[in-house]
Amino acid sequence: MDERRWPRDGDLVVCTVVDVKDFVAFVRLDEYEGRQGLIPISEVATGWVKYIRDYIREGQKVVCKVLHVDPNRGHIDLSLKEVNEHQHREKIREWKNEQKAKKWIGFVSQSTGTAAEKIEDIIYQKYGFLYSFFENAAINREEAIEGLGFESKVGKALLDSAAANVKIPRVTISGYLDLKSTKPDGVNIIRRALRSAQTKIPDVDIELIYVGAPTYRIKITALDYKTAEKSIEKAANAAIRVVEKGGGSGEFNRKPKTGKGQ
Repeated sequence: MDERRWPRDGDLVVCTVVDVKDFVAFVRLDEYEGRQGLIPISEVATGWVKYIRDYIREGQKVVCKVLHVDPNRGHIDLSLKEVNEHQHREKIREWKNEQKAKKWIGFVSQSTGTAAEKIEDIIYQKYGFLYSFFENAAINREEAIEGLGFESKVGKALLDSAAANVKIPRVTISGYLDLKSTKPDGVNIIRRALRSAQTKIPDVDIELIYVGAPTYRIKITALDYKTAEKSIEKAANAAIRVVEKGGGSGEFNRKPKTGKGQ
């Protein structure tokens, strides 16, 4: 069974209700073009359901769990009651992201003259989801398309689309550096220390903000907290080493000392 043409038992699917009868609701599976399914009244809600329209209506967007698929007969049995609110929200979010990714691929198809279906098939084979590819491409750029076999113009268009459309999740942390030097060239030593703190780390932004002598705030923005924590430690240690080598002293704290600004 083609998993892109038919859902599998246990899958969560986004559906649009097209017809509601006394004991069953008929829906269109939005992710599987042309496929329809049915929700028996016993699968609409927990407990006894007297009037099915109290729970479901035409035009409503719902998330259902696939109970059984029979491709030979074209039947898809669904359950509404087996999907909780969290699953509903997450599935709708995933579906919306896939719709956006399809739209971006459509633009790439138009600009490169490559069939959208061909691009989608290649991405599905490696990533399973179109949006997952665009997230990876936004973060890792060329690494995301390695081995996919896209023509250079298609690969570039996909990477440009990812950069323009996907907002990469970021986290920000901060800490405080106290850098002291009583040497005649102490100012230059501090400057060298601050430059050392701004070491180049992939996908990490390092910002140094003067708070008031001798304190500087280090602000780190990264893709995740683990990377941010390692980066702030690396930046602080680099600055402290320079100051100490020049005969001064350095100290790093996650919170400012009393009297220093935030």
